[in-house]
Amino acid sequence: MASSNQQGLRIGWIGAGRMGFELASRLLRSGCDVTVWNRTRSKAEPLAELGATIADAPAELAGCDIVFTMVAGPDDFKAVTIGDGGVLAVDGSAPRVLVDSSTVSADASEEVRAHAAERGTAVLAAPVSGNPKVVKAGRLTVVASGPEDAFETARPYLELFGEGVTYVGEGDTARLVKLCHNLMLGIVAQTLAEITVLAEKGGVERSRFLEFLNASVMGSTFTRYKSPALVNLDFSPTFTPVLLRKDFDLGLEAADQLGVELPLSERCRELVQRVIDEGFVDTDFAAMIAVQAQRAGLALVPEDVPFPDGLEPEQSVSARAG
Repeated sequence: MASSNQQGLRIGWIGAGRMGFELASRLLRSGCDVTVWNRTRSKAEPLAELGATIADAPAELAGCDIVFTMVAGPDDFKAVTIGDGGVLAVDGSAPRVLVDSSTVSADASEEVRAHAAERGTAVLAAPVSGNPKVVKAGRLTVVASGPEDAFETARPYLELFGEGVTYVGEGDTARLVKLCHNLMLGIVAQTLAEITVLAEKGGVERSRFLEFLNASVMGSTFTRYKSPALVNLDFSPTFTPVLLRKDFDLGLEAADQLGVELPLSERCRELVQRVIDEGFVDTDFAAMIAVQAQRAGLALVPEDVPFPDGLEPEQSVSARAG
């Protein structure tokens, strides 16, 4: 793949949380010219060591050719784009393309898209699938929608994120695709927690059960990379139950608007809420297993054994990009 910086485009990045930091790092390591803003400046400052310029406000990114946003929700998305000091609120200057990788509501997306059109800015919805470790392993995938010419402009940069980019058409279609993805994510995670508890209560060690499952036709990239958390009860957050609940709410809202029944998703949303009610707020959603075990009268203890997650870090992003 040719290095994206050969295009000479200036890249803006808004949001240096766990995912945003890793993705911005990939762009920087590939040689891209990146200016970064994050609400808490200190979280973005380490990116300066990779060559990033650190901005003091989103408005400072208005002169960039492409601006990526990866923020927590619809209110944050509107604030950094069309709010006071937002990247689309600068007179006489606006990016050519705004690429949003957040999971936000259709209403928020449409509001920002309308303001962007007035500025001559094309908007791409480009949510991603994976977590920071998936990013480091080069296994992240992206789904994108919006004007096709804008997608082609952003595509070389999106391809630096990981394994592939799927274009699904005009408008906000990619957001629905990501919501469908995350509904399935939650359902599979709940299923994995349930059956692992069932196996252990029947006398099977979690590591042995998951070793078997992952080697079978039912194993997947997801079951493999979540297994170490279930085996060793490491709930360090990659994606919290609160964020998962948000996506269930958005997905169920979309289903209601489209007239599609989602009985499993509705039940799983209730189970995610139960995890939150049990106090698992700032933990990983793998904590589902703790709630399942508690309700089954099973006392979980970490097995403290090394367990493969199937995610080996890439040797070099710059080598792949060059």
